[in-house]
Amino acid sequence: MEPPALRQLSEWLWELPATGGMRVPGRVYADHQLLKALQDDQSLVQVGNVAHLPGILCYSLAMPDIHFGYGFPIGGVAAFCVDDGVVSPGGVGYDINCGCRLLATGLESTDLQGKVPRLIDQVFRDVPSGVGSSGAIAKLSRKELEDVLVKGAAWAVEHGYGSRDDLEHTEDGGALSGADPSAVSERAYVRGQDQVGTLGSGNHFLEIQVVDEVFDPEAASAYGLYQGQVTIMVHCGSRGLGYQVCEDYLGVMAAASARYHMDLPDRQLACAPVASPEGRAYLAAMACAANYAWANRQMIMHLTERALLHALRISPKELNLRLVYDVAHNIAKLEDHTIGGEQVKACVHRKGATRAFGPGRAEVPPDYRAVGQPVLIPGDMGTASFVCKGTEEAMRQTFGSTCHGAGRVMSRSQALKRAKGRAIDRELADSGIFVRSQSNKTLGEEMPEAYKDVERVVAVMDRAGISPRVARLRPLGVVKG
Repeated sequence: MEPPALRQLSEWLWELPATGGMRVPGRVYADHQLLKALQDDQSLVQVGNVAHLPGILCYSLAMPDIHFGYGFPIGGVAAFCVDDGVVSPGGVGYDINCGCRLLATGLESTDLQGKVPRLIDQVFRDVPSGVGSSGAIAKLSRKELEDVLVKGAAWAVEHGYGSRDDLEHTEDGGALSGADPSAVSERAYVRGQDQVGTLGSGNHFLEIQVVDEVFDPEAASAYGLYQGQVTIMVHCGSRGLGYQVCEDYLGVMAAASARYHMDLPDRQLACAPVASPEGRAYLAAMACAANYAWANRQMIMHLTERALLHALRISPKELNLRLVYDVAHNIAKLEDHTIGGEQVKACVHRKGATRAFGPGRAEVPPDYRAVGQPVLIPGDMGTASFVCKGTEEAMRQTFGSTCHGAGRVMSRSQALKRAKGRAIDRELADSGIFVRSQSNKTLGEEMPEAYKDVERVVAVMDRAGISPRVARLRPLGVVKG
């Protein structure tokens, strides 16, 4: 299928006019080069497909890291009126609340001179990673796991893994309300019993970084970041439990779509009215998976601190590890937004997209509220990651949303073919980045060339005024699953 024709609205914004059954236009944030890369990708068709869904508000949105996904494109954002709109598992994805957590330290890059390989080796030993990884903590009982699904990161803090300050610097305090453990299947429970505190595989990572450049000193100061500082970024999600929740509810929604007479351009967009029994059940189960992911990242933070203290032989006071912020990348949330001068309750789907709330929003931690929410945008393991900030422009244009990373330009199989005969770990070491992984296959699938240029992706949203850059983080060492 040919990609649809776009109309240029500005240097950074393109519109897909509403045609056929589209209820609203599509809008794509990109520059000319990023847009050219989409010509052989069906993700723009998916933007148009999402625009067919009942109750969609304003636009079907695509961020500059957009690429083809299940139903919705990855890098897609869509908001639906709670009264007459829908919720769709395809608009959240399989890895519910895959997200990023940024940790700041009191160390500077000079403190790690010659020590990064030892640090990465220790983290690799202490933070379980890889396909099916388990064992960070003892297998949870059914009651303990139900508590995790309701309390999220607070469960970990209550058990000594972190502090209350961590919760204040986590999106939604580390727990979505409305979680109902009875909405989660037995199979999902089994898959989640022993995976809290594990990194997983694929594009998930734990990275030791240095603040390479500061673009916005005021915001960086508010976030406690400065040039030369050592930071750690964790990227992972809800593991097998979240995958199973998505799998279970895709079947539920397929039946619901027929029951509610949904006219869908793609069966992968299976959905149900937000207020329907099926819609409420999915949101309750999705909240459980999201809370599991926040508990998982909270645990990984604790394990990482322990590994660093052991490897460096320093005190917690010297390390001074603290949470800057934790954001979700794959989630659907009920939020209040102003549309046409009126406040609307919306179910906002962000799939491969990050919340970017502007200054003054009550959801932003008090110590960040004057400058806006921290936005964490990871690159691939060979390039920089970015800290950006949310803005009023994001609230007006994108329901307070922005990009979530670089975005793939190669499938995993294509990347493996390109990596054949190469030693990706040695290539990264030659560029000053020490990497450890459970599998050379993962390194091939996640090679830097498999992704778009994150600098260009971030620049689009910076120049569009959606999420201006605050700081760039350069990788020193990486643990991959």
